[in-house]
Formats: sequence, structure tokens, C-alpha cells
Amino acid sequence: MTPALRRRGPGLRTRLTLLATGLVAFVSGLLLLLGWMLVGRVVASSPRFPEGSTVVVDGVEVDSGVLADALGQQARDDVLRSGTIAFLCVVAAAALLAWTIAGRVLQPVHDVTDAARRLSAESLGERLRLAGPRDEVAELADTFDEMLDRLQAAFDSQRRFVANASHELRTPLSVIRTELDVTLSDPDADEEELRRMASVVRSATERAEQLVSALLLLARTDGLGLAVREPVDLNAVVESAWKAVRAEADERQVRASFVTAPAPAVGDPALLERIAGNLLENAVRHNVPGGWIEVRTEGGPEWTSLRVSSSGPVIAPDRVEELFEPFRRGVADRTARTGTGLGLSIVRAAVAAHEGRVQASAIPGGGLSVAVHLPCAPR
Repeated sequence: MTPALRRRGPGLRTRLTLLATGLVAFVSGLLLLLGWMLVGRVVASSPRFPEGSTVVVDGVEVDSGVLADALGQQARDDVLRSGTIAFLCVVAAAALLAWTIAGRVLQPVHDVTDAARRLSAESLGERLRLAGPRDEVAELADTFDEMLDRLQAAFDSQRRFVANASHELRTPLSVIRTELDVTLSDPDADEEELRRMASVVRSATERAEQLVSALLLLARTDGLGLAVREPVDLNAVVESAWKAVRAEADERQVRASFVTAPAPAVGDPALLERIAGNLLENAVRHNVPGGWIEVRTEGGPEWTSLRVSSSGPVIAPDRVEELFEPFRRGVADRTARTGTGLGLSIVRAAVAAHEGRVQASAIPGGGLSVAVHLPCAPR
């Protein structure tokens, strides 16, 4: 047992027992005192013989006043003696009952403590599922179960993320190693073959670099606050982000329309540009040839919104939320040849860092609409 635990003193069960026993002892002692006083008053108020009269007791004449005083004192002594015995029995019974009842009442708390001690990453599936009356202890157990649900979901999400990141990083590394092994094993490899190999290795390296950069950005924004907060014009951010993807949109013959209004926001300009850039990149890369993109910005008294809607493959409404999970691309996992699969994950983390919110909905007939709401002023 650690020193910190030794300094805590008696346990809750002991303290409850002492408290209950002390209350019972106080009430019982008060009743005993009242009984003793009441007997004395009854004896004092009882009828008395005339002064100087005597009473024969066992053949002995005794002054009536002395006899009355003796009887009163005897009655009080009997009450005190019997009351003391009853007092001790009641206190002992109260202590025993309090100890037993406190143990039963606190048993669920011990179950919660034992479950917390057994808790580890491999035993997150355990739950108390406490039965019985819905009292405060049951509420504590239910809260503990809900906390375990959240922890298990977080651990599962972390495991999936690590597994997916490992898979994504292993792909370009495997390509690089294969190309190098094949080329180096060919003694007749000419300059053209070496250039082709170098081009493939360069592409794979760029893909790995993009993935690492996206992972670092996600780690920097997920669950962390902003290092920079300053007024930002969301329309200027969208315009800058569109310049980076316009050539790719023209190549795919994707039509873009912009409906803008004054859209002031507060936050990190680089992260806000990354939000707009990821939304526009997804809208272009997951679009259909000859498709369309619509971008809307709108300011309000408290919130500024950015909505990017685009055509594309049909997405089931119940799968829209999955798109915000890492390494989800379009309607299937790891099916796209471009991107890292972290675009919307970074958007959600960056929006959360700005204390905003993001929503997505499937467009009937194919496509996706993503709306980002950001505060207009520091909150």
C-alpha cells in the first residue's frame, strides 16, 4: 500500500458506521437522561404521608419521608442501571446493523473500484451493468460504464488509425523498394530504365511525404487549441485555396460557381485555408468528369458559414459520417489513387480547434455537401 493510501484514514464504510452509531448513541443517551429525570419527577410528585408519620417495613418503623426518598432514589437507580444495559445493547446493535448495511450499500462502489483497478487497454470490454434500484450508486455505475464505452471507442479508433496509417505508409515504401530491387538486379539497365525507376520512386516519395504532412497536421489540430487567432476574410481564403486546385478542376472539366457574401471569421489563417483547400480538393478529386461545384459563403451575427457542394458518386446517407474518419476516400476505403484519405478528418479537427462545427449531407442523385460554421468573433 502506498503512503498516499495510508494517509487517507478510515474508509467510507467505517465512517458511515461511526456516524450512524454516534447518532444512535446520542439519541439513546438523551432518551435515557429524559427517562431518569421523568422517574425522578414522578416520584417527587407522588402523594406523601403527613410530616412525622412512620411506616412499618419488615417490622421496622421507618419515617415516611425517609422511605419516600429511598424509594425515589431506588427507582432512579433501577432506571439508570437498566437503561445503561439497554443503551449498550442498542449501540452495539446499531453499530452491527450500520456496518452490515453500509457494506451492502457500498458494494457497488467496491465493484466500480475493482473494475477500475482491472482496467487496461485489453479489458475495456468489461462493464458493471449494475442491477437493482436506480439510486445514486447505480447512477455512478452507469456513468462508469458510459466512460468505458467512450474509452473503448477511442482506443478502437486509435488502433484503426495506426493500422491504416501503417498500411498507407507501407504502400509507397513497398513501391520504392520493389523498383530499386528490380532495377538493381538488372545488369543491363540503361539510362531510360533508371530514369523510369527514379520517376516512380519520386512519385512514391511524394505520396509518403504528403501522408506524413497530413498526419502531422492532423496531430497538430486534433484536440489542441489555436496558436494564432486573428480576423480572417473567409472569401479571401476560399479564393486562395481555389487557385491551388483550379488547374485540376479544368483538367477534369468541372464547373465551379461561387456565391459569396461578407464572411468574417476569427482564427488561424493557415488552418482556415487548409479547411477550404481540403473541401475544394475533395470536391474536385471525388467529382465526375464534367461535374459541378458550388461554393457559398455567408456571414451572420455570431457564425460565418462556408458550404462546398459538388456532384459525384452516390453516397448512402448513413455512410456520410464515415467520410470524416481517417483514410476514408469517397464511398470506399483506399480506393482513390490521389489524396491521403485524411482530408475531411483534418477539416473536422481544424474546425473543432476553432470551436466551430462541420456537417455533411449526401446530395440526391450523387454528390456531397459539406457545411462549415465558424465563429465571427473570439468565444
